[in-house]
Amino acid sequence: MGPFEIAAIAIIGAFSVSAYKEYNKRKGSVDSSEVDELKAELVKLQGRVATLESLVTDKSYQLSEQIDNL
Repeated sequence: MGPFEIAAIAIIGAFSVSAYKEYNKRKGSVDSSEVDELKAELVKLQGRVATLESLVTDKSYQLSEQIDNL
Protein backbone atom coordinates (compact mmCIF):
# COMPACT_ATOMS: atom_id res chain seq x y z
CA MET A 1 0.00 0.00 0.00
CA GLY A 2 1.40 3.33 -1.02
CA PRO A 3 1.31 6.65 0.83
CA PHE A 4 -1.52 7.99 -1.35
CA GLU A 5 -3.75 5.03 -0.51
CA ILE A 6 -3.04 5.43 3.21
CA ALA A 7 -3.80 9.16 2.99
CA ALA A 8 -7.05 8.45 1.12
CA ILE A 9 -8.13 5.91 3.74
CA ALA A 10 -7.30 8.37 6.54
CA ILE A 11 -9.29 11.16 4.88
CA ILE A 12 -12.28 8.90 4.23
CA GLY A 13 -12.12 7.66 7.81
CA ALA A 14 -12.03 11.21 9.18
CA PHE A 15 -15.05 12.21 7.08
CA SER A 16 -16.89 9.07 8.21
CA VAL A 17 -16.27 9.80 11.88
CA SER A 18 -17.30 13.42 11.42
CA ALA A 19 -20.50 12.42 9.62
CA TYR A 20 -21.31 9.85 12.33
CA LYS A 21 -20.85 12.42 15.09
CA GLU A 22 -23.07 14.92 13.27
CA TYR A 23 -25.73 12.25 12.75
CA ASN A 24 -25.77 11.39 16.46
CA LYS A 25 -25.92 15.06 17.43
CA ARG A 26 -28.91 15.73 15.16
CA LYS A 27 -30.63 12.51 16.19
CA GLY A 28 -30.36 13.46 19.86
CA SER A 29 -31.80 16.94 19.48
CA VAL A 30 -35.56 17.15 20.00
CA ASP A 31 -37.91 20.01 19.30
CA SER A 32 -38.80 21.71 22.61
CA SER A 33 -42.42 22.25 21.56
CA GLU A 34 -42.79 18.49 21.07
CA VAL A 35 -41.37 17.90 24.55
CA ASP A 36 -43.80 20.44 26.04
CA GLU A 37 -46.74 18.74 24.30
CA LEU A 38 -45.67 15.36 25.65
CA LYS A 39 -45.30 16.75 29.16
CA ALA A 40 -48.80 18.24 29.01
CA GLU A 41 -50.21 14.93 27.80
CA LEU A 42 -48.39 13.12 30.58
CA VAL A 43 -49.92 15.41 33.20
CA LYS A 44 -53.41 14.77 31.77
CA LEU A 45 -52.86 11.02 31.75
CA GLN A 46 -51.59 11.05 35.33
CA GLY A 47 -54.77 12.86 36.37
CA ARG A 48 -56.91 10.29 34.59
CA VAL A 49 -55.06 7.41 36.24
CA ALA A 50 -55.49 9.02 39.65
CA THR A 51 -59.24 9.34 39.00
CA LEU A 52 -59.49 5.70 37.97
CA GLU A 53 -57.52 4.60 41.03
CA SER A 54 -59.86 6.52 43.30
CA LEU A 55 -62.89 4.92 41.64
CA VAL A 56 -61.54 1.39 41.88
CA THR A 57 -60.43 1.74 45.50
CA ASP A 58 -63.81 3.21 46.51
CA LYS A 59 -65.66 0.98 49.01
CA SER A 60 -68.96 1.13 47.12
CA TYR A 61 -67.27 -0.01 43.89
CA GLN A 62 -65.67 -2.95 45.66
CA LEU A 63 -68.98 -3.88 47.30
CA SER A 64 -70.85 -3.80 43.99
CA GLU A 65 -68.12 -5.95 42.42
CA GLN A 66 -68.44 -8.51 45.20
CA ILE A 67 -72.24 -8.55 44.79
CA ASP A 68 -71.89 -8.99 41.03
CA ASN A 69 -69.48 -11.87 41.53
CA LEU A 70 -72.03 -13.68 43.70
